[in-house]
Amino acid sequence: MTDTAFSVSAPAVRAVRPRAVTVAFAGLVTALGAGVAEGLLRAVRGGGEFGATATGLLPRLAIYLAVVGVALYMLNGSRVARAVLTVGIGVVGLVSLIIEPLAVVLSTDDFGTLVAGYTPESAALASLRAVHVLAVVIAIPAMYTPAAHRWFTQR
Repeated sequence: MTDTAFSVSAPAVRAVRPRAVTVAFAGLVTALGAGVAEGLLRAVRGGGEFGATATGLLPRLAIYLAVVGVALYMLNGSRVARAVLTVGIGVVGLVSLIIEPLAVVLSTDDFGTLVAGYTPESAALASLRAVHVLAVVIAIPAMYTPAAHRWFTQR
């Protein structure tokens, strides 16, 4: 008689994703949506960094699609994706969003002139930029809450 060894394993327990990770993902998607809307508005108006053609939007669109892909990996527990988003969006991306308006504010002697030329279009652009920045400022710290940290480290 031979002993046949077999193992019975308990069903895999699937960890429940913490709410903070979902909040981080929602923040990233919100930031991307605001960025896309800002880019489209700048392209339609024919000014800004994109010019009047849609080809100026293609590099940014490629970056946004890559960010969505990395964010999906993060949503599923990838620590590497969390680190890439932290550096790429939380540092480089945030600096790129803040540096232009900060340079304008620091280069003026009369703050009244900053708002004197505001149009509905420029107010929309400023609002989209503010949503973009706020969403990133919410998303990145959410990935590092204690519950999120435990979830990422146990995966």
